[in-house]
Amino acid sequence: MDGHYVGRVSRQDPLHGLLSRIVVERLGVEHPAGFRAFRMRGSNEVYGYEERASGTRLVGKFFGRRFGWDRDRAASKAGKEFASYETLRRYHLVGSPHHVVRPLGLERDINCVLVLEYYGGESLCSAIARALRGEHDHLYRRLTSLAFYLATQHNRTANGAHVDFGTDLGYLDRLLDALRSAGRLGAWDVDEIGWLGQLWSLRPRMWTDRQVWLHGDATPANFLFGDGLDVGAIDLERMRRGDRVFDVGRVAGELQHAFLRATGRREGAEPFIGHFLWEYCCHFPHREAAFASVTARVPFHMAANLLRIARNDYVDPPYRARLVAQAKELLRTP
Repeated sequence: MDGHYVGRVSRQDPLHGLLSRIVVERLGVEHPAGFRAFRMRGSNEVYGYEERASGTRLVGKFFGRRFGWDRDRAASKAGKEFASYETLRRYHLVGSPHHVVRPLGLERDINCVLVLEYYGGESLCSAIARALRGEHDHLYRRLTSLAFYLATQHNRTANGAHVDFGTDLGYLDRLLDALRSAGRLGAWDVDEIGWLGQLWSLRPRMWTDRQVWLHGDATPANFLFGDGLDVGAIDLERMRRGDRVFDVGRVAGELQHAFLRATGRREGAEPFIGHFLWEYCCHFPHREAAFASVTARVPFHMAANLLRIARNDYVDPPYRARLVAQAKELLRTP
């Protein structure tokens, strides 16, 4: 399991009873022998559990710590994510090649834990790291698979309502407020970026597509790759309806960030971004028209993602300035 072993779950721990019921009633394990626990990488609130006899694996995501004593808020957040998995799975995003993990249980009284199916596979983070070491073909293949998954999710879930670009402008404003409040962006930069964002609202193309169910946090850690074109989607905490290019732009922005941070040059990401966008658009009846539409809208969402990254504590001031400058350049795209 991808994580650091932290011990066994005590039989006196209520979590042991919950996990035992789930593996027996939902996964067909007859006599659970106990559970090994692993702290998953990059998170203090997500743990993996392995049933010792059968090797059956589960993931537990705990919401309680985030909200202190506000158990109602934590339970609401966990319940929303549980419902998001169920919603997407109703669109037949189950199995190979497109798989949304299965929600298995939710227990308010155990630190608002959401128990999920475990999906093993390589993360997009790993594929990007391999590309930075020269394994370019591997990342191209992973991006082909991811483009297929996202296009399938978006196309199956599109409805008749137009996107509301005002929602995306509001997100940009919240990012700017957070950066300004933390002293990480000056008033001049905030005003300039806000003004550039408003110019995008005057472009009809930002308002004309149909709403889809978005993943909502399409970062490299939230997609896992199996054999062939298999992709597993995890972490649907921010799933919502919106413009498909919100997800597409986040992936493109993450690619640009990865190369900019590792090499100091964004140009290394451009072939991979172009490949990803072209592969995404091959799942539409008119590929060239779809590509023109997506590429005309994606700079705004890439810029927003770079500003989202700039909020993080691990970003030092010189690199934050690079992210902000690149976000401005993207927003100046005609």
